[in-house]
Amino acid sequence: MPTVIAIVEGEAEKAAVPILIHVDLAARRTGKDGRILILLDANGDCPAALGPALLGRALVARSDRRTRVVLAKCEFEAWFLAAAESLAGRHGIAAAATQPPNPESIRDAKGWLTARMPRGQPYKPMRHQAALTSAFDFGLARSAPSFAKLWRDLRALLQDGPPA
Repeated sequence: MPTVIAIVEGEAEKAAVPILIHVDLAARRTGKDGRILILLDANGDCPAALGPALLGRALVARSDRRTRVVLAKCEFEAWFLAAAESLAGRHGIAAAATQPPNPESIRDAKGWLTARMPRGQPYKPMRHQAALTSAFDFGLARSAPSFAKLWRDLRALLQDGPPA
């Protein structure tokens, strides 16, 4: 596959061009009836503002694909916090772990997870994220509004119908 290097003018384009490239690549891989889910961490941005803007960019690039954009507020790991009870005692998470108040407001969910793991064994996304994702309770995680949106958007993508 060829490599594409984008040379752009401003900061906004630095963020936009990779999205366009990734959306087109995803669309090519999915086939004519393919669906695209763009899942990113909000990292301090407002998901309600950034999500629709990213969806607009994606649809400009590939309006022929059913596409949804979900931004985890603030980060993917906040969903683990929302479902902490289901992870307690699993994959290094302390047995006493419970959901913190408003888990999506925690700016360092990775640090929160590390604090509930054995000393000297910090949470590492490449090591823990897939295992925790396979273990956490989706019902509990839906208490996090951004995970609830992911749930709704996945259901919409998996339904038959034209691009929307």
